[in-house]
Amino acid sequence: MTREHRGALRGMARAALLSAALAAPGAAQADPISILFIGNSYTFGRVDPAMSYNAANVRDMTAPTQPGFGNTTGSNLYEPHPWGGVPGIFKALTTQAGLDYDVALSTRNAASLRGHYLNTNPVGWNLRSNIATQRWDKLVLQELSDGPLPVGTTGNARPGSFTMYATQLAEYARSQSTDRSFTETQLFGSTQACRDATGNSANTCNNTVRSVTGNPNTNPDTEVFLYQTWARPNLIEGGVVTSTDDTTGEVTRTTTPITGPYPAADGLERMTEDLRASYAAVLAARPDLFADIAPVGEAFLAAVLKGIATRNMYAPDALTDGLIDLWFDDGTHASAWGSYLSALTLFGTITGLDPRIFGRDEQAALDLGISAREAVLLQRIAAETLGLPVPAPGAAPVMLVGLLALGALRRRKDRQPA
Repeated sequence: MTREHRGALRGMARAALLSAALAAPGAAQADPISILFIGNSYTFGRVDPAMSYNAANVRDMTAPTQPGFGNTTGSNLYEPHPWGGVPGIFKALTTQAGLDYDVALSTRNAASLRGHYLNTNPVGWNLRSNIATQRWDKLVLQELSDGPLPVGTTGNARPGSFTMYATQLAEYARSQSTDRSFTETQLFGSTQACRDATGNSANTCNNTVRSVTGNPNTNPDTEVFLYQTWARPNLIEGGVVTSTDDTTGEVTRTTTPITGPYPAADGLERMTEDLRASYAAVLAARPDLFADIAPVGEAFLAAVLKGIATRNMYAPDALTDGLIDLWFDDGTHASAWGSYLSALTLFGTITGLDPRIFGRDEQAALDLGISAREAVLLQRIAAETLGLPVPAPGAAPVMLVGLLALGALRRRKDRQPA
């Protein structure tokens, strides 16, 4: 099914739900919808104001105060917990939409999905255990930023690993209730397949036994979403290499030019397409396991192509061109505006609601220092990327009047047993 078809279906479903909500005498109180975001700094936000945003209202499951995560070896000093990040913004959006979400994040800098499942990011961090703490209604998986790219693009480009471990994590949340031990050769089917997918030696593939404790809280109804990330300017020719201070996180530009792997002319387009294709392949292979893809990377590119966001963050006029800057200074992480666009796209994908319902006075944007004009533009980009139809003239006030009732109805419907 194409994104346009899914967008049309969302539109029809939203209209039907809105009509029912307006007529509903009152929705029964239900438990919150539980959602766990799994990923790395692209999820937790990397830099304030997004990184700590709304942290009091989400659960940071890898904070040093949490059991098993007191060892901060390998963590960045400039990324102090507690984290709110994109999940914190998502939580704020759901609250304003009248939805009751219990939001948690299990994240660690530079973590891959393989690292989450095998507990190797770093060794000693039991990231996988966060999935097993409870039954989750929804799960969001974000892979290492360059992991889904074609093999050879970067040293981390391992699309086979992405596919395998996204699948393993989804199955772990939904059905893997018993303990298992295996080598990655057994998992991938052959030594060569393991080496191609992971980049490991034959010895590691064949002889390192991986032990995975069963999940006592599996939920076959967990909806699993894939968080498609964005093209990275620091992998596109035309810019310069940056360095990050290990203590302060301050980014400094060097005079060393970026030499690739993507060309300056259309690098954003090419990298976005590589990411899109890789995420789409995972969904296509297991449509029974994954609910949908949040096309955040495509939303970033759409903002550039529509003249809303700056294409080249390294250009001399990048800070004065009057356009939105979606990327942080290091050319890989999102700015506050990029994190906001990420959350809007995730909100529309996961809830089925139109991000344009929030309008100029959306609270998270105000808190993050995003202007009313910029908020509306980013809401529009998110909605258009999701393929949602343009609201009919005069429809917005009706949607706003029924929004709280719609949220209550969605809470009740989402909690009904299948």
